[in-house]
Amino acid sequence: MIAFDILADAFFAAVAGIGFGAISDPPMRAFPYIALLAAAGHALRFCLTTYFGVDITTASLCASLLIGFGSLWLGKRIKCPMTVLSIPALLPMIPGMYAYRMVFSLIMFMQHLHNPVMEQHYMQQMFLNSVVAGSVIFMLALGATIPMFISQRRSISLTREVPESERKMVKRWRFFGKR
Repeated sequence: MIAFDILADAFFAAVAGIGFGAISDPPMRAFPYIALLAAAGHALRFCLTTYFGVDITTASLCASLLIGFGSLWLGKRIKCPMTVLSIPALLPMIPGMYAYRMVFSLIMFMQHLHNPVMEQHYMQQMFLNSVVAGSVIFMLALGATIPMFISQRRSISLTREVPESERKMVKRWRFFGKR
């Protein structure tokens, strides 16, 4: 039963990743890898939150790191920029339910301005859901960009080979302080 839950979560994340990828019009060779990264990242987050008791923010960071490093490795393999692979794979992990609850709490807060007890309850719910949604989105962005900073040269030149003459020129510019 546990394996079925993990595979179902991975399958639906892969379908969503392909859908988000279709919006951005990547090359056809990228779609299987987008699906693979979305499935692996979402399944990792699902396992960490459901079976290991990790909070959703930390689990999202781990999953986005997996997607980031995976897109770096797979992007080199299929000669495709890593953002083409990582962004559609990350989008299924946006915490939509927390964002919905935040907006719902805001609306309910505005409707119960005359009742201090309900007002406090909805304000607390709005704040809680805002913090969770914001921190998860921040961790998704952080985890996806860390691989770019760690292997900066490789992430820049995923789609083309830099000629040796340009590499020497860039090294000279760095030596003289030009950026």
